[in-house]
Amino acid sequence: MSSGSSELRESYELCAAETRQFLAGMWTVAEGTLPAAIRPHMHAITGFTTWTDRIADEGAPADRVRRIARWRSETLEDLRSGRSTHPLRRAFVDTALRWDLDRAVIEELLATFEADCASPPVFETFEDQRHYLRGVTGMWARMWIPLLDPRGPEAFRSASLLGEVGQLVDIFEDLPRDLAAGRCYLPREDLRRLGLEIADLRRGEPREALDELVDIQLTRWRDLLEQALPVTAMVGPGYEAFPAALILGAQTHFDEVTLLRSRVLAEGVEPLSLTGRARRRPARPAAGPLPGHVAVIMDGNRRWAARRGMSVAQGHRAGWRAAMRLVNSALRLGIRHLSLYMFSTENWDRSSREVQDLFDALAEAIDQGVERLHELGVRVRWCGRRDRIDPSLASRLALLENMTSNNAELTLTLCIDYGGRDEMVTAARSLAARAAAGTIRPGDIGPEDLAGSLYAPGLPDVDLLIRTAAEQRLSNFLPWQLAYAELVFDPTLWPDFDLARLRQAILDYGGRERRFGGGLPGPARPGEPARTG
Repeated sequence: MSSGSSELRESYELCAAETRQFLAGMWTVAEGTLPAAIRPHMHAITGFTTWTDRIADEGAPADRVRRIARWRSETLEDLRSGRSTHPLRRAFVDTALRWDLDRAVIEELLATFEADCASPPVFETFEDQRHYLRGVTGMWARMWIPLLDPRGPEAFRSASLLGEVGQLVDIFEDLPRDLAAGRCYLPREDLRRLGLEIADLRRGEPREALDELVDIQLTRWRDLLEQALPVTAMVGPGYEAFPAALILGAQTHFDEVTLLRSRVLAEGVEPLSLTGRARRRPARPAAGPLPGHVAVIMDGNRRWAARRGMSVAQGHRAGWRAAMRLVNSALRLGIRHLSLYMFSTENWDRSSREVQDLFDALAEAIDQGVERLHELGVRVRWCGRRDRIDPSLASRLALLENMTSNNAELTLTLCIDYGGRDEMVTAARSLAARAAAGTIRPGDIGPEDLAGSLYAPGLPDVDLLIRTAAEQRLSNFLPWQLAYAELVFDPTLWPDFDLARLRQAILDYGGRERRFGGGLPGPARPGEPARTG
């Protein structure tokens, strides 16, 4: 943005303040990924949209109708004349002219808000709901996608779908307040099919039918999100992180609604962050025994990307998003230890381009997720060789370890440049050196001594191992800690692994009989941490 007049600068600042005040959650993270030169124009588009939304929502109904009609008329006149005297609209008009924003898109956005203001929309069918979603946040996304160097017309469609998903997030966040005010933004045909009235949604009964109602919405939400995913590959270099952050936010909200089901009608969904800080939500463990330590072999990134016509690098970026999503799911389900197989010693055999893409994606994930992990109370440990990773990435990992070292909600162990056989050899050499130095007698070496010489001393035994993408092998992963682990092989490709899949694996674990080498079966129980020497 050029300096321009002081009034124009003040207008952009007002748009930024409007955006940050009324858009919480992942938006704070997403906007931080944008280049500084783009950010003011994103604020102008988003500030204009939220201001318009507030005009349509606030005040007496008759006043709202008059104000939104005047706002629409003045906005269109400003766009025709190429200038505005309104303190907020000035920046929006400037951005619309600089980026040649589609006037038809702006007009549809305004028309949708005006119609919503005249009378709260009632959606008979899902298609009616989609029409509203497209008209509001779909058009909002179509306004900002030109800022991200879009690659072809499909980028506009995918961005619009991502905008629709964002509006679904908003609908679920506001459900309790809307129902209390007599508004229901869910399709009426869904209610009729299940024999439900809006009063039932407010009462929270009958629970089974309400759970099914929410499940129907989740299915549609998942389908829209699936169609929106390619947008990360349809923007220019340097811009991918913005839609990726919005996708991660939508996925995390999706998982939250999956966890709550019909309880969302009374509780809604809290924004992911308030005033820029992550909000810790209380755990809601699955019924039955809970594994203390869950380890995951994350497989399927490349196949996931190939099925969507995306690059391998895009598949790995989606895999890192899935890892962040899993951390949130583990916290919500009450898991205390989570270990992820992120890069094995054998992965160096892949092409140098793919290895670099993997590490680039990991560096981006750390940069974008470090504060959130810390605020959520996650302690991060690095398990693996530390002598071969690029120094810049190694420094990031060391900083992440140090920053989160006193956290206690969840211990997240990142297995990077890790190989189980290498680890055992390293531990054996360490014990041999101690024996040669006379600090330990060979005959006194016990399991606790070996455990204390591993890459991550004190790492508890794994209770549940999950491997995705239908592969059924251990791939040199945590051989010491996996001695008595229960194994679950899930067909889901890793980037699609969500809270529902984790919860199902935990339920499978709870149904196993764990003997630990004994003769009598017993209920699943968390493993005890290895003693350190």
